[in-house]
Amino acid sequence: MKNNKLSILLRGIILENPVLVLVLGTCPTLAQTTSVIGAVGMGIAATLVLILSNAVISALRNLIPDTVRIPCYIVIIATFVTVVQLLMHAYLPALYEMLGVYLALIVVNCIILGRAEMFARKNGVLDSALDGLGMGLGFLLALFIMATVREVLGAGTFAGIALPFFKTYHIPILNQAPGGFLVFGILIAVMNKIKEKDGGVKRKSFSCEGCPSAAHCKKVSCSEMSEFHAPMAKEENENDA
Repeated sequence: MKNNKLSILLRGIILENPVLVLVLGTCPTLAQTTSVIGAVGMGIAATLVLILSNAVISALRNLIPDTVRIPCYIVIIATFVTVVQLLMHAYLPALYEMLGVYLALIVVNCIILGRAEMFARKNGVLDSALDGLGMGLGFLLALFIMATVREVLGAGTFAGIALPFFKTYHIPILNQAPGGFLVFGILIAVMNKIKEKDGGVKRKSFSCEGCPSAAHCKKVSCSEMSEFHAPMAKEENENDA
């Protein structure tokens, strides 16, 4: 039991890191990693919303009608985002201004909505809270590493504190959009290499398990759909020619 709980917690930090493995939440990742303070603030805010929304959605999973579950999830997530916004505005106004519109956009962050759909609606409250904590810590860790690289090498500072050598020899483009994509890509490549060295996780063939659209396609697996559509596509191309 303890090992199972621990695996749920640790899964989101490394094995299924939402940013570096699942490649989710790229918008706040690229926008808020020019500063370590902003990255940590965004990571903590998202983690709190993940834990609370996962726990509440799990507790209400048998009461929420399946046909309107996504709107209900968004209302629950938006409630906690609003609470975090108000608290931050009251007690951390500088950080609130730094995060700007990206704080409110946590409502539609695909990490949070994705965990609600894929995990919280199928598991108990404690497991869902641990999943939210693990995913949140994974998100925070990825933002912190990326922000450290971009701020130190791009601005010559760390959390706003000037670093003597880097302040003189820094690379300003790392604090711009192209530099953000470059660092992001390098970190993903490093994570893939680490996972490959440790044996990695073999990609499974596409299936309907966990797919929110399965009910609308009569549960035909993606691989079967590919095999079904391939001859049709070839015939259409021949007819067009």
